[in-house]
Amino acid sequence: DWDDQIVIMGLSESFADPYRIPELTLANDPIPYIRSLMKTTTSGLMYSTGYGGGTANMEYMALTGLNQGFFSAALTPYTQLVTTQNQAYAFSRLFNQAVAIHPYIGVYYSRQTVYQNFGFNKFMYLGSKYPIKHQSSIDRSAYLSDETAYANTVDEILDAQGSKFINLVTMQNHLPYDNNYYNGKEKYAASGNAVTNDYVRGMVEEYVMGLHYTDEAVKNFIEKIDSINKPITFVFYGDHLPGIYWDTNNNNILHQTDYFIYSNKYARRHLGRRIYKQYDLVAPTDFMSLVQKQTLTKTTPYSALLEKVLDELPVITTKAAAGSKEESDAAMINDNGELIKYDDLSSSQKELYNDYKLVQYDMTAGNN
Repeated sequence: DWDDQIVIMGLSESFADPYRIPELTLANDPIPYIRSLMKTTTSGLMYSTGYGGGTANMEYMALTGLNQGFFSAALTPYTQLVTTQNQAYAFSRLFNQAVAIHPYIGVYYSRQTVYQNFGFNKFMYLGSKYPIKHQSSIDRSAYLSDETAYANTVDEILDAQGSKFINLVTMQNHLPYDNNYYNGKEKYAASGNAVTNDYVRGMVEEYVMGLHYTDEAVKNFIEKIDSINKPITFVFYGDHLPGIYWDTNNNNILHQTDYFIYSNKYARRHLGRRIYKQYDLVAPTDFMSLVQKQTLTKTTPYSALLEKVLDELPVITTKAAAGSKEESDAAMINDNGELIKYDDLSSSQKELYNDYKLVQYDMTAGNN
């Protein structure tokens, strides 16, 4: 069960491998450690509903298992739904303690109210009564670094009594990318047809330099949690791509970020662990199911439903993100990014799809 386990849902602001962008060449690889780590972990691509923004929607899906595709296209769940719910469901409710960490101000997307309604015990942000410690920024950056984010996460891990859920939202790689924050960008010089002018080249190199620092911070964090004698599982995912690649015509690529799920040495010894390589493309709603499978943890009825959705249905997303004009509630895509029509589902898949939709309706607009 979840007792004594620590699960970190780590949203990495704007993280996405630039090597997937057509006709973009970089002088060096900015993320060699993460690229190597993904080869030995449950990992793949996450299909984001946003491009250049939409962080809170990905965060909502990862924390609840509820899919943005079933909502009105005009709805932002954090500000328009969760703020009106007294007992909104989130996976944090499975744990003895739940903490949110965001090394920035806390007012955006009504996060103070949202985390309270999700049952979090505390929310750490700049200016909160739970201070952000170990504060550092890189060169001239206006944002606190990923090192800061992970150092505060380590504090919460060490302080855990029993099970703990940590929702970490980093800030380091947030736009803008034209303020000349970083030194040494020439190491990742950008070229190719995707770089249409010097202004775009400067933004790409600024962004990629930030990815380099993320790679270093993740490496240090993994080494740290491997030294801690508690079962820790770390979900790392990019929320969306930065809005600097407008000239590519491939819609799917603009919505593919990276994810991996890492269990530390103690968890591998004491929980057992399975690595799953077949989940090449997932939705943010699938992360907790993958954690559950990887750690061999008991299901609840709701998480059992989500596991079936993960294993038996195509990836569900919004019609806007998939470029779909179907009349169905949401869009579905396969691992190749091809649209799957509702009518093409088998009868058992349609039943599962509708069960999922009805459960989401009950938990958000119905009788809960």
